[in-house]
Amino acid sequence: MRCLYPVPSARPAPGAGSPAGPDSRPPQDPLDSLEGLADAYAYPDRAAGPYLRANMVASLDGAAWHDGKSQGLSSAADLRIFGTLRALADVVVVGAGTVRQEGYQPAKAREVFAERRAAAGQGPAAAIAVLSASLDLDFSLPLFTSPLVPTLVLTGATAPPERVAAATRAGAVVVTAGDGAGADPARAVRELAERGLTRMLHEGGPRLLAQFAAAGVVDELCLTIAPLLTAGDAPRIMNGPGVTVPERFSPALILEEDGFLFTRYTRG
Repeated sequence: MRCLYPVPSARPAPGAGSPAGPDSRPPQDPLDSLEGLADAYAYPDRAAGPYLRANMVASLDGAAWHDGKSQGLSSAADLRIFGTLRALADVVVVGAGTVRQEGYQPAKAREVFAERRAAAGQGPAAAIAVLSASLDLDFSLPLFTSPLVPTLVLTGATAPPERVAAATRAGAVVVTAGDGAGADPARAVRELAERGLTRMLHEGGPRLLAQFAAAGVVDELCLTIAPLLTAGDAPRIMNGPGVTVPERFSPALILEEDGFLFTRYTRG
């Protein structure tokens, strides 16, 4: 894997990165190592408050998946970055539709990241936070019955009581993050942060991610651009309510391997 941006010749002096945001210097360690990737995608200082990063993949023509799943657009390098981003996060935020569609499993503890997570005060693996209004989920799945860290279910105050009870019986932690049927994105971020889960990784799906973007709580987008044309009617990576005024994001990192581009854009 090679770094296209920032270019090595443009490396600023040590300490030139913003203390409140991601370091924009080129990675110091080889990007083919997981340690190098972890350095390249490190979260900003927790003192700056909660930070929500989204990670998505798209084809050249803008499709967010192929044949109903994002796996058809992925690659070995994409999976390495996917795993690294999960290993850096306190919590993975995902919609119920994506859980059903992608067959979500609990996050795993990985020995290669154990020391880094311990030094950051993190548990063995990220928690999974599922957002759902109806709680139409299979609570017999390992995601709910046997995660290393209890799975969170974020919903609204008027969620069906019998489904809330089913989630609780399965071992999930139900969090009220909205006054209506579903969770409010801004309140979801606050609720997670109040539980000490400030390093957030949003994995979609497209409709839910659009809701978070419209609420102004997306701080960073990590977008894999697959060198593939799919056509068809798959949605974009954000396919829901629009942002009133388009928000400017700036490139922090662009990597390449086997024709795939791995981009990292931050707010501002």
